[in-house]
Amino acid sequence: MSTIIENPLITRHQKLIKRLQKLFIAGQWQDSAGEETIAVYDPSNGQVISQLVAANETDVNKAVSSARECFVSPVWAAMKPTERQRLLMRLADLIEQHADELAELESIDNGKPVVAARQADLNGSIEFVRYMAGWATKITGETLDVSVPRLKEGKFFAYTKPQPVGVVAAIVPWNFPLMMALWKVAPALATGCTVVLKPAEQSSLTALRLGELVAEAGYPPGVLNIITGYGGTAGNTLVHHPDVDKITFTGSLPTGKLIGHAAVEGMKRFTLELGGKSPMIVMPDISVEQAVQGAAMGIFYNQGQVCTAASRLYVHRSLYDDVVRGIAEFAARMSIGPGFDSNTQLGPLISEDQAEKVCAYVRLGQSEGAELITGGQRLDRPGYYVSPAVLANANNQMRVVQEEIFGPVLTVMPFDSTEEVIELANGTEYGLAASVWTNDLKAAHQITENVKAGISWVNCHNVLDPNLPFGGVGFSGIGRELGAASINAYLEPHSVMMRLA
Repeated sequence: MSTIIENPLITRHQKLIKRLQKLFIAGQWQDSAGEETIAVYDPSNGQVISQLVAANETDVNKAVSSARECFVSPVWAAMKPTERQRLLMRLADLIEQHADELAELESIDNGKPVVAARQADLNGSIEFVRYMAGWATKITGETLDVSVPRLKEGKFFAYTKPQPVGVVAAIVPWNFPLMMALWKVAPALATGCTVVLKPAEQSSLTALRLGELVAEAGYPPGVLNIITGYGGTAGNTLVHHPDVDKITFTGSLPTGKLIGHAAVEGMKRFTLELGGKSPMIVMPDISVEQAVQGAAMGIFYNQGQVCTAASRLYVHRSLYDDVVRGIAEFAARMSIGPGFDSNTQLGPLISEDQAEKVCAYVRLGQSEGAELITGGQRLDRPGYYVSPAVLANANNQMRVVQEEIFGPVLTVMPFDSTEEVIELANGTEYGLAASVWTNDLKAAHQITENVKAGISWVNCHNVLDPNLPFGGVGFSGIGRELGAASINAYLEPHSVMMRLA
């Protein structure tokens, strides 16, 4: 067995990691009512580095009660929009002040390269919180001209006034732990809601650190509560809790369906951002080099652990062989290593289970008839490393083309016409994202208008902005995050009718 390489980041943040071994409820760090714990693994070497609390039903009840009490308290309910804006701006400043530390903590917990975490996760999070801070003072209703046809006489005045939905249960995934948490927490707080946040059990460290920063920013106790725990216990209790008014979830399709059913049963508002099997379409006028670069970043970014990962690559037949060869060479050259190594391009996957799942899918693809050009193997070293895989000559009937793998596995297929590739791209139950690579404006419009996706890119992939709504259609989810849509997801329109005469 290869020698275990110690992670220097853990030594640097050992005291902080040990400090984050409690629940954040009502502005205080509290022990659990139970004794169950969750092991924290370092994906770079597979070693246990800490233990977190596994919250039970009693803990969840305390967190929800804290959020409910804060929501109705004069301190929070009557807080002026300018004050909510100031608090969010203060939180963004604190995240920026501790950005290097948070990026390293994310790498320890998730395995992603520190450089990528700092440039993407942290920079994106900081700007998103500042964007949402601005919205706190820009929530508006409208006045309406009404006729009231059934009443022949009388004069009426009507208006709408949006109100915060209430207590929000926010459940986030392990691939972008801090950023996904803030995608939910920031707009909820901007509108005047309170939150119970449950991070993924595999990657909870930055969410817990966020609790410390929220307290330092000066938020009233109970505005944000953070409980670590397993989905089947803490998560299940949270989504079924009668005092939760809204559920926002990002994660897998099967879990999303269960949460959707629970929300409807309890008549709760809900937003679901679920899986994807995003197509990338390369038209014949694009250079091979541009196609290879685009495809590589589309699938291998964040080790392929991205809901919008371009895992289905459709290449015009005139370019197909050259693109397959180019992307395979690119994948084979990638530097695979721990997140603390500045030379690393592809870090470890999140867990042993995920690494085995990805390799099993590669073997499945081969058994279905796809040709493995490169990769798809565990590296002979401690940690959850899988070499990036390229499966050529796949087809839409294969499970590796239909099912979300959530790893660095690319399936490549040829096409001959625009009409054909639109049909192929629409050949899954998902509809989260898609991209087309072309300089032909007509083709770009035809494809983006006809491929089912919540977001479409032209000559780029995985490019997001705080002002651009994000979410899926079909089995990829319900509702939107980012932009004004994110704010509206935490508001209830309240209509008021006045008789004046």
